[in-house]
Amino acid sequence: MEVKLNADERIDQLYRDNIQIIQSPSVFSFSLDAVLLANFAEVKQSSKAQIVDLCAGNGAVGLFLSKKTNGHVTMVEIQSRLAEMAERSILLNDLGERYRVLNLPLADSLGTIKTDSVDSIVCNPPYFPNHPDSKKNPNQFLAIARHEITTSLNEILETSQKMLKMNGKLFMVHRPDRLPEIINDFTQNRLAPKRIQFVHSHEGDEANMVLIEAIKDGRPNGVRILPPIITYDGLEYSPTVKEMLYGSTK
Repeated sequence: MEVKLNADERIDQLYRDNIQIIQSPSVFSFSLDAVLLANFAEVKQSSKAQIVDLCAGNGAVGLFLSKKTNGHVTMVEIQSRLAEMAERSILLNDLGERYRVLNLPLADSLGTIKTDSVDSIVCNPPYFPNHPDSKKNPNQFLAIARHEITTSLNEILETSQKMLKMNGKLFMVHRPDRLPEIINDFTQNRLAPKRIQFVHSHEGDEANMVLIEAIKDGRPNGVRILPPIITYDGLEYSPTVKEMLYGSTK
């Protein structure tokens, strides 16, 4: 389906799954963390599956799941411009029958999404705490996407555990330097970490991202640390990342 683009917008593509995303450098563009999270998430294939993408931005993570599931995907995004971009990307990929966007604050989304009803949640949240003296991007769209201005890690996790069914799963990408806080907040919100995978730009670099899977009311032990993902092989993407993007290591 053809959709109208604003003057500052373009269409990018995840070639492996033939998914098109409306992007805007002046508002928001997805980055590799969205691709990594969608690849990491293990969602049910069933058409009855209920999946939620929190802090959805322009909808990239949720849309990248479309070939993994036949279920229903609800995107929650507080910024109306980004939510509207996500809605047009849904139409662009002919996914209107099983995708929807809620342009709401996280807490308000519980008025539409029933508690204990969701099988899986994916979330690419703001990474940085909203300290009064922290340096923020002057672009308000980007500042909200990167800093906890309109939500917080704890609110995201509290909302997630209310939405999730017993043994439902949360998949999140975040910064490794906040991992102790993340695991503590998971535990406080009845979410037991089960898989952790670190992402490194180059072999030998410190990790710059971490992927985490948690299960609601899961047993507190049995955490698996997966082999790391290396993003770059020299100046090019590594074979692992090329496969995620293009379906080929070439």
